[in-house]
Amino acid sequence: MKKLFLLLTIFSFAILHAQDTGSIQGIITDDAGQPLPSASVSINSISKGVVTDFDGNYLLENIPVGSYNVTFSFLGLQSITQRVSVEAGKITKVDISLNSSDNILNEVVVTAGKKPQKITDVPATVNVIRAQDIQEFASFNIGELAARQKGVDFVRSGVLGTGINIRGFNSAFNSKNLQITDDRVSTLVATGLPFGTFSTVTKDDVERVEILLGPNGTLYGPNAHNGLVSTITKNPFTSEGTTFAVGVGNQKVFTARLRHAQAISDKFAYKLHFEKSTGEEFDYTDSVYVGDKGYKELGKDNDFDSEKYGASLHFKPGKASEIIGYYGHSNNSNIGVTNAGRNKIKDWSIDIAQLKFVSTNFFFNTYYTWSKTEDTYAMNQRTQNYVSFKDNGFSEEEALRRSYTEQWNQAFGIALPRGAVFEDASKRFNAEGQYNNNWGEFYLTLGAQYQLDMADSNGTYLLDQNGIDIDQKGVYTQLEYKLAESGWNFLFGARVDNHELYGSNFIPKFAISKVMDKGTFRATYGKGIAVPSILNLKGNLFGGLLIGNGEGFTLTDGTKIQKLDVETIDSYEVGYKGQLTDKLFIDANAYYNKSKNFISPLRNIADAANGNYVTHVGDEKFEDAVPGATGPSAFLLTYLNFGKVDTYGIDIGLNYYHTDAFRTSLNYSYFGRDLDKSDMDNDGNLDGVVLDTELPINTPTNKLSIGLHYNKNKFYGTLYGRWVEKYDFFSGINIAAKTQDLDGDGTNDVFANAKNGRTWNYGQLGGLTIDANAGYYITDKFTVGASITNLFNAKNREFVASPIIGTLYSVELKYTVDFFKKK
Repeated sequence: MKKLFLLLTIFSFAILHAQDTGSIQGIITDDAGQPLPSASVSINSISKGVVTDFDGNYLLENIPVGSYNVTFSFLGLQSITQRVSVEAGKITKVDISLNSSDNILNEVVVTAGKKPQKITDVPATVNVIRAQDIQEFASFNIGELAARQKGVDFVRSGVLGTGINIRGFNSAFNSKNLQITDDRVSTLVATGLPFGTFSTVTKDDVERVEILLGPNGTLYGPNAHNGLVSTITKNPFTSEGTTFAVGVGNQKVFTARLRHAQAISDKFAYKLHFEKSTGEEFDYTDSVYVGDKGYKELGKDNDFDSEKYGASLHFKPGKASEIIGYYGHSNNSNIGVTNAGRNKIKDWSIDIAQLKFVSTNFFFNTYYTWSKTEDTYAMNQRTQNYVSFKDNGFSEEEALRRSYTEQWNQAFGIALPRGAVFEDASKRFNAEGQYNNNWGEFYLTLGAQYQLDMADSNGTYLLDQNGIDIDQKGVYTQLEYKLAESGWNFLFGARVDNHELYGSNFIPKFAISKVMDKGTFRATYGKGIAVPSILNLKGNLFGGLLIGNGEGFTLTDGTKIQKLDVETIDSYEVGYKGQLTDKLFIDANAYYNKSKNFISPLRNIADAANGNYVTHVGDEKFEDAVPGATGPSAFLLTYLNFGKVDTYGIDIGLNYYHTDAFRTSLNYSYFGRDLDKSDMDNDGNLDGVVLDTELPINTPTNKLSIGLHYNKNKFYGTLYGRWVEKYDFFSGINIAAKTQDLDGDGTNDVFANAKNGRTWNYGQLGGLTIDANAGYYITDKFTVGASITNLFNAKNREFVASPIIGTLYSVELKYTVDFFKKK
């Protein structure tokens, strides 16, 4: 009897509770009517949320009676917030279609907070290159689309080589902008350089690219110093089908691609992708000077070849969770620009294996990266080596053979070890765990990251005779308080990183934003750090002439040279993203940065003329630390920390929608700096005079771009003009600058269109370029597109040690079909 009474009591309570609550149910589709699995449905005011199932269905249960703002969102589409009334014991039906319109204010992005956010809620400047932008750009090199983003310095070293810089201090070896791909750090192990063409991801598998301006180290760690570039690939559950693409262009460019994605069930899906691209770089020789005589680069090969492929398997153990396994491979042969001349990259391969778990509140990610090349070499050094043998009577055959590893010293009649070969068998292991949740208006993110770099150059360019294993650990938190009714949002983030060589660093972030009727105002403070790369710390190039500064040095007279520390930047920014009129949208920011502790160009720290040699590397004698050394070094190049400078600027992006089909965009950026020339901390070469070139910004003061975009029915097209004010670029031995007097002594130190030091200076970078692309949907499945870069063949040079970028055109055919479409 007691059990019966208990059951009746529980049943009665459930009935009474049901009378006080209701449910919301429906289906979410895209603008083509296709269901969207894993779309989010949330009621922030009561911390309720679900994701849709494989068929786009959702059900929010046990919601107290009342009216609520319900937000429906999906990455890359417009989010929608709708007022919904919940009645006791009833199910309210709400079906939603999310559009992929150009309206930038409702778009959902994921990178800034490591979770989906409406773009106006993000306290940072975010540029987005969408899948549609990529689909309608008929070139294998989607890096060109970065040229159309506000606040970005786009540079190009040839047909294949493209790159970006953000907010100053660019170089030919720039590792201050972190590259992320599907939550993987995509940088080379030893140098820290972004993968670029080494990426294992293919064009047709890219869902979007999100570019964040300014420091983002709190969540992403070291080297998200000036900015962050995040590539997000397509999920096979929402992108089923098979895509075939083929493209051709001038410079003998050919590309062929294949992507296939299929959802086997509501639990399993997979995708495969492949891409092969070949071509020929513009004909250009970066002259190598031995004394006053210039030589062509030895072993220069203008042909480039890029191959990449990969696959992933996706499993959904529950409605709101997913397990992803990924493997990717790339292999590249091309020409790369460095601070010491150009490299011939030969069969450099990258392999990545990843396992990731994603759910509403938990995120776990682990991946392993390995790099391999045996035949890459520095053309500048190899040429110098070759000339030294030829000038001293050696045969052509012997000079070529020995040019890879030795240089002949005529004074002593011996061969010195001056290796030009770069071997690499480096590996990296990464792991991350994260928890996030919200309680009403309070949002919490907690995470930890671990990275183990295992550099291996086989002794060709690193001090790695005993192996180089360096680990770094980081823990972070981000707290947000969102007052939905008033529109005020407050954010605090903090991170502590510990590196085996340069110790611990604290990286804070603060942000305040105010949501208004037509947009969002934000004010932020962020700190960033740029860590020395393994090459900076443990380099050993050209037979001990260049040694990394990871341990510090001691000179004959007892002088101590301190080991490298991190560069730091403190960034203050205000911005606004919103509508000025019904058709005019703006995204603008102004920033002020305080930077210090720059890693210098290579400096000679010995003073042989006064008998001051380098005797120790750290606590170890020089001859014991450096293979092949026989005693203290009378000449040694290394890196030092020095200097501080303040920089400032503005970035403005405007979009005007004439009609739904026609849009005009305008981007403008200004960049300036304050350098105290009386502060000897800024004397990078220790000659007693501070010059602008010792802390070169390598960034144009002004840049402006205007785009006309049209997309209606079956036709799409863009006409894009980009003007970059002429500017100087100094990077290692590379110079691209106007004729000028640097030290104010009345005598010019730099000459345009003349030899300067060990290189030829062709003058300043920049100019005006007009690009165009257009396409037509022959059927829903079959498209043809064309792209022209530098439409009017302007004679502009866009990077040091690089050719004039002439007109590039390409034509692409693409066919997409779903062989396994559900009936």
